[in-house]
Parts: sequence; structure tokens; C-alpha cells
Amino acid sequence: MQFSGIVYRALNPIYARMPLSGAGAGLYGGRLNPKGRDALYTSLEPETALREANQVGTMQPTTLVAYEADIGPIIDARQASFFVTRNLAHDVISDPAWRSKMLAGEPMPSQDLAETLIAEGYAGIFVPSFVRGAKPDAVNLVLWQWDGMLSLIDDDNRLGAS
Repeated sequence: MQFSGIVYRALNPIYARMPLSGAGAGLYGGRLNPKGRDALYTSLEPETALREANQVGTMQPTTLVAYEADIGPIIDARQASFFVTRNLAHDVISDPAWRSKMLAGEPMPSQDLAETLIAEGYAGIFVPSFVRGAKPDAVNLVLWQWDGMLSLIDDDNRLGAS
């Protein structure tokens, strides 16, 4: 599927001048990207993006940005049928202990899934937000390929990134 619309991302201010960089996710790894794989974790609503970026501890300084997206192909993992057709456990993405497992060096099935989808040619994946306090219909769009498919909305060049 192709996605066209606005997505939001809450950045660590360290990366505010590089809003199209996925280097932070690549440096540390994430639920849907292993260390070394850059990724952009975006959301369909600003509130979800803020919650996602501040899910560990108290809210920290954050820069909220928006992008115009025309990106694909995107795979949708919001429905149980996604997991059935791929013969996967439904909690492969929703595992609440993913971060501690990753830090302990344990295998990460969600990262393995991401690598498989990337090899199949997908630019990203729609997933529900599992962050505490998220609305039941909160959605994230995790991107592995975005070059030329996202445009930062910064008409006044406030970030000085263009």
C-alpha cells in the first residue's frame, strides 16, 4: 500500500537539525530496527509521537516535527491477519519487554521481522502504538526507507535544516 499524508515525529533535540536522519534509532536499535539500521519512528498524531519519544521516565526536552509523506510500499501490521499470514505470534511486535531483552542481547523477533520486510522491499510498517497512555487507535508508521518520500514541513526554516 502507498501512504500519502502527514506524519509526526518527536525528536531528541540533538537531532533537530537533522530531522530526516534515522541515526538515533540506528545507533541504539529499536523495536523494529536492530542497531546499525537507521529508522524513522513516526506517528499519525502529534500526541502519539510525543508519548513514543518519552516512554521511558518523565518527559524530556523534545522537538516535534511534521512531514508530508508519499511513501510506499507500506505493510500494515495493525490487524491480526498480518500475523496469521506470516505464521507469527501476535506479540512479536507488542512484547512490552522488548527493550530489556534487546539490551540483554537476547534475540529480537520484531527486529528479525523488520529485516525480512525490508528484504521484501517494504519501506515501512504501520503498527499500533503500545506506549503507556496511548489511545486504542493510536498508530505509528516506522520507516526504513524514506529518501525522497518525506518532506519536512518547516516553511519558516525554524530548524535551519534546509
